[in-house]
Amino acid sequence: MSYMPKDEVDGGPPCAPGGAAKTRRPDNTAFKQQRLPAWQPILTAGTVLPTFFIIGLIFIPIGIGIFVTSNNIREIEIDYTGVDPSSPCNKCLSRNVTPCICTINFTLEQSFEGNVFMYYGLSNFYQNHRRYVKSRDDSQLNGDPTALLNPSKECEPYRRNEDKPIAPCGAIANSMFNDTLELFLVVNGSYSAAIPLKKKGIAWWTDKNVKFRNPPGEGTLEERFKDTTKPVNWVKPVYLLDSDEDNNGFINEDFIVWMRTAALPTFRKLYRLIERKSNLHPTLPAGDYFLNITYNYPVHSFDGRKRMILSTISWMGGKNPFLGIAYITTGSISFLLGVVLLVINHKYRNSSNTADITI
Repeated sequence: MSYMPKDEVDGGPPCAPGGAAKTRRPDNTAFKQQRLPAWQPILTAGTVLPTFFIIGLIFIPIGIGIFVTSNNIREIEIDYTGVDPSSPCNKCLSRNVTPCICTINFTLEQSFEGNVFMYYGLSNFYQNHRRYVKSRDDSQLNGDPTALLNPSKECEPYRRNEDKPIAPCGAIANSMFNDTLELFLVVNGSYSAAIPLKKKGIAWWTDKNVKFRNPPGEGTLEERFKDTTKPVNWVKPVYLLDSDEDNNGFINEDFIVWMRTAALPTFRKLYRLIERKSNLHPTLPAGDYFLNITYNYPVHSFDGRKRMILSTISWMGGKNPFLGIAYITTGSISFLLGVVLLVINHKYRNSSNTADITI
């Protein structure tokens, strides 16, 4: 028999004499031959132009509303890093001054109505570093007795100290923010009234009641943390974070807030709540205030900054003009494109698109 290349199917070996011819052609079905019914939109001026105008007319008012709402939120920031030599907290940059307490005076030009939220803010602190984020043991934080005495290796090098397991282990817990902030109102130029700061209710409900648990067992909290030691940078162990049993140990809300890592190097975390006591009086009236700071948390070594923020909120949360600007920008661009396309369509719609072509 003579070999003919055309007898070979798709580069494969030639078929045996009398055998069925092999083929790589897909089956003759609607799916494999791509004959399924489909909808393909046809973009015309009658469909595109109304879409652009509708997007513009919807987005621009929404953006203006969000932007105005954000600007109506009262907010004040007090930087107390102490880098400026004239700052009252400059003396606290020296490690020889311990403990260091500094006082910063400031004035509220406008009253703060409703509930007021006190935040602490940090800059140039990368809580989003991969190894930092992983440096924790969620089983230990959930009260697992086994993980309490044998923490995860992810916590290294803050897993054990002095041959005892660290509770809570890991770099996140070890670097917990520990400045103390106290706010006072100056009355009649001399008398100072302490502003009550609520320390419970600042953490997410799911964190407080689901993710974080103290070790189970009988006896005091100190006995349940027996055979463990405090993190290296902590002054006191975890069972002495608060005198309130419902806000102590792993369920301490300051600790819980800190353990929810931030996505950006400049961030703020909720520190205290200032609740409105009466509808007849503002929560923080306009006037002179001073902030007492127990300066413990070092940030100067990595060029960080520390600040205290007082802020009210609205239905959309805290002060953030970005969302309103984004809506206004998107709506404006859509409306402008609609106008441009309308002019182009009006100018060229009567032009002949079927001119004869001579070959």
